[in-house]
Parts: sequence; C-alpha cells; structure tokens
Amino acid sequence: MAAAVAAAESGARVAILDDNPAPGGQIWRLQSNRWTTRMRASGAEFLAGAAIYGTAGTHRLRVLRGGEAQELAYAKLILATGARERFLPFPGWTQPHVLGVGGLQALAKGGLPIAGKRIVVAGTGPLLLAVAAYLQSHGAIVPLVAEQASNLHLLLFGLGLGVSKLQEAGHLFWDLRRVPYRRGTWVTRALPGSVELNHGDPVACDYLACGFGLVPNLELATLLGCEIRKGAVAVDEYCQTSREDVLAAGEINGIGGEDLALVEGQLAGYVASGQKTKSARWLLERKSLLGFRRLLARSFVPRRELRYLAAPETIVCRCEDVTYAELQKASDERDAKLQSRCGMGACQGRVCGTANEFLFGWPAGTLRTPLSPVPLSALAKW
Repeated sequence: MAAAVAAAESGARVAILDDNPAPGGQIWRLQSNRWTTRMRASGAEFLAGAAIYGTAGTHRLRVLRGGEAQELAYAKLILATGARERFLPFPGWTQPHVLGVGGLQALAKGGLPIAGKRIVVAGTGPLLLAVAAYLQSHGAIVPLVAEQASNLHLLLFGLGLGVSKLQEAGHLFWDLRRVPYRRGTWVTRALPGSVELNHGDPVACDYLACGFGLVPNLELATLLGCEIRKGAVAVDEYCQTSREDVLAAGEINGIGGEDLALVEGQLAGYVASGQKTKSARWLLERKSLLGFRRLLARSFVPRRELRYLAAPETIVCRCEDVTYAELQKASDERDAKLQSRCGMGACQGRVCGTANEFLFGWPAGTLRTPLSPVPLSALAKW
C-alpha cells in the first residue's frame, strides 16, 4: 500500500494485486488506518483475491482472480510479497491444536474464539511477544512464552535497539509481566492438552502457537529472474532489483519489520514512478533502519539443537506425508522429490523446503510455474 500510494500520488497509473480479500495484509488485517485511507484516495486500483501464478513474456503477468485467468501488463513492477513463518518439525507438530504464531493471530483476528483458552507461545523472534500480548488482550490465558535464543543473544539484541524499539519492547514486557518468559527454551513434543519443553515440567494448553522466525516469499522474484542473495532479494539503495523494470520492498528484501517495510515501499513507489528526487528522505530513513534488519538476522538464528527434535516417524512434508526417516535417505532436495514426492504437494515446498534447508542444508530447488494451484481452465489459456 505504501508503494502504491507513493506512485499513485506522483501521477502514475497503479494497480495493487493482493491475494487477500481486503487490504492490510497480516499486520492490519481487516483494520482501516491512514494507509488504507490514503490508498483509496490516491486513485490506485485495488484488485482483491488476485494470485499471480506465472509470467507471460516480458512485462506481463498471469493472474488468477475470481476463478478466471487474466494477463496484466506493466511498465514497472514493485514486489511486496512479504514473508511466511518458518516451521521446524518436532514430534506432534502436525496436530490440530498446533498452529503458527502468526497463523493463530490471523485466525483470532478473523473470529476464532480464544477467550479463556490456554495458549503457549514458542519459537523465536520479537513476534512471539507481540502475538502473546495480542492473544492476552483478547482474553486468552498465556501460561508461557518460550524463546529459543540464548540470554547472550537477547542481551546483544537489546543493546542494539534504538530508543523507539526499546520502548516498544518495554510496553510488551509490561503487558506480559505476569507471563513467564523463558529464554533458551523450546518445545520438544506437542501432546493433546500439553507441550513438553527441553527443560521443566510439561505445560498444559489448548493451543500451541509456534514459529521460528520469518522467511521471505521469493517465488515470484525468482521466477522473474531477480538476483537472490543470502535468502533475500538483492536490491540497491533505491530498492531496485537486478531486473531494471522490477523493484522490491519490505520483508522480501530481508526481515526488518513494519517501519522498514513502509519506508522501502514509499521509496520504491517514488523511484518506479520516475520521482527519484522525492526519495531523499526515504533513502536516509531506510539507511537508519537497515541496522534493525541486520540485528534481527544475527539475534534469532535457530540453534543447532532444533535440528535433532524430529523422530524418525515425524512427518516433515505435510502435503505428501513424508517422514524424517525417509528424507534422511536422500542426498539433496531433488533426490528427496524423486524418492518421496517431498515438496510436490499443494504448498510446493513452502513449508518443508525451508525446514529441509535448516535440517539438511539443502538449498531451494528449481522453481516451476504455476506458482500456486490453478484450475485447468487457467492452464488451457497458456
């Protein structure tokens, strides 16, 4: 939205392709704010439920919207595909009461009743505290927040924060002052009605919200031929990718939070609309915020002990029911596909691919279209 507003207010003809039914994404789901207001006033066209599933030559995208396949042409393209949660397998992680941290928050925002429910929040990163505070404020009982990062990493993270981020952290800790916050702690097994941890007694819960940070959604950028570096899209100071006609903003460039995403969005919007002269302020703000992106990357790396949580029978690829023992026989990601169909299900490796990269060191495999499931009628138009 920030990119669209900057470009549209600069006189460009802008369309926003969003696969959600309404603007706002994960952070502002179903909430109106100044950005949704500015977007509507800017003249940018918002195309809801639009899933990009491929390309159609130079400057053309294949889009599925309302069950119909369309082709859309562009002069400049700004990618703001965001990020998804990283899930790591452990015994019991496929049970119905185990959800992603952000996933449970999204369900709660969408109407899932959580009042009075006991919810353990576990994994790594600042998102744990933010979601725990949200759940508690909506009536949930949070018996524990388990952070796998060590005391040292958390201390260095705190020392690297600026004043505003420290204030945010302080507010979250105050809101959660009655909730135990265990460092160097992770879930080893999920059971119906409780979770087991690497130390301490099992903790009773109705839900386990578990996630090990975020990873950028790189599929479309990869398909377009943008350079990928260290797990993110490589961009210059103006958020321009290696493709002259494609820019990228937000978490796709590396996990950096809401403030950096908004700055990069506006910067990309001005540059894409030919208004580089308006970008000076955002260049400086982006530079000042990049330190937080680097700090996050250093502070919340999943520890090596998490590689050994899965039992032989633990399912790693949920789409194709592929177990950890089956994957141990494979030599790489391609071999795993050939032997077990790992990564060939509906999510196309978006869950297990990230897990396998961490568990076995396998880099992402070859990307093929369609990027998301489409009806045969859409494929027939190719």
